[in-house]
Amino acid sequence: MASDLPPLLASWAAEGQHHTIHGHRVFVRTAGDPSRPALLLLHGFPTCSLDFRQALPQLAERWFVVAHDHLGFGLSDKPGDYSYSLLEQAEVAVAVWQAVGVRHGHLVAHDMGTSVAAELCARRQRTGLPLTLGSMTFCNGSMRLDLASLTWPQKVLKHPRWGPLLAKVSSERFFRRRLRKTFADPDTLDEEELAACWAALVHNGGRDRISAISSYLDERVRFLPRWWGALGALDLPCHVLWGDRDPVALPAIARAVADHVPGARLQWLEGVGHYPMVEAPDRWAAGVLEFLDELG
Repeated sequence: MASDLPPLLASWAAEGQHHTIHGHRVFVRTAGDPSRPALLLLHGFPTCSLDFRQALPQLAERWFVVAHDHLGFGLSDKPGDYSYSLLEQAEVAVAVWQAVGVRHGHLVAHDMGTSVAAELCARRQRTGLPLTLGSMTFCNGSMRLDLASLTWPQKVLKHPRWGPLLAKVSSERFFRRRLRKTFADPDTLDEEELAACWAALVHNGGRDRISAISSYLDERVRFLPRWWGALGALDLPCHVLWGDRDPVALPAIARAVADHVPGARLQWLEGVGHYPMVEAPDRWAAGVLEFLDELG
């Protein structure tokens, strides 16, 4: 990996590896015994798999954990000739899991990853998947964009003209300030973690891709009938694990998902904002594991 990465991100990079998926290098971090059942993690925007760092040891004690950086994020490739559609991100996720030998797994998704997970539900329902899923856990994602409270940078970044300009002029200071605003306690992230998040964002030309990636928000509107329909017919155990002080993916979204998915269980993480695995990693991991334990 690049020697100029900050220590926290460099350490994370050293513990993972790259797999070539559909012609692109995708960073994958695994932990735990590969003979155990798999726990498949999908991160959100604009961060990367590093979000799960603090919760990983607790999860890996009992599960084979697989977390990768979506294309365009973190330590994965950030090609210029790529659509960054959530449909393609879903294809990459499945290919990653196949590459590390997963045939059956439980899916845990956060933020943008919740829509990737919804696309996987739709594919499973319509054409099937090359692996079986045992359950779904959705965490703080604006799956119903009509119920979300997008920040002004989110709205601007997806604009074809103004988005690239905002990405170009945005500084690390601006990024840090905006990221902190999504936390219930803005001081949760220390300087080392903030430096790692920024470095992951801009690594390998990431600044030039952030506007194109932001078009996933439009897909949440375009594909809502497909994804919402699949969730309404979901025949898997479903867990909605949500920080109740999220200023973006508002609690109303969690309630809507829990009401819509048959038999879904809604669990609140009190006093937690948009990044529960970062803000309260022990409580978040305990919530994930408790739900899985109940499945037997």
